[in-house]
Amino acid sequence: MRNLLFLIAIMIGIASPVRAADDVAAAQKIISSQADALARDDAVTAYGFAAPGIQSIFTDPDSFMDMVRNAYAPIYRHRSFEFTESNTSGGTIEQKVHIVDADGVPWDALYTLEPQPDGTLKISGCMLLKVGQAV
Repeated sequence: MRNLLFLIAIMIGIASPVRAADDVAAAQKIISSQADALARDDAVTAYGFAAPGIQSIFTDPDSFMDMVRNAYAPIYRHRSFEFTESNTSGGTIEQKVHIVDADGVPWDALYTLEPQPDGTLKISGCMLLKVGQAV
């Protein structure tokens, strides 16, 4: 019995990092898909990746896209978009992205994604900071 419990504990320990890696990969796919939609000016698709809390503030795809154009121009139009560190905690995923904007200026973004009742992940926030700028 003790051996069985030990085996179960090991299996859970192995499964957790695999699950976290799967969640991070899923989060990165969602972030990339939203960035691709923004690059195509596909407001409906980009808006669809936003969590309900974001959608309650920007109640339609066009207002969401206007906000992105004005407040997140480095994400809206970028030269490069590279995933860096990630962290998972309690189902929430934090994903850092290094971005070079259309003018060649480097930025760091921190996306947060949260699981939804239907099991999907949605982007619940994004903080953007010019590299070298104080927080």
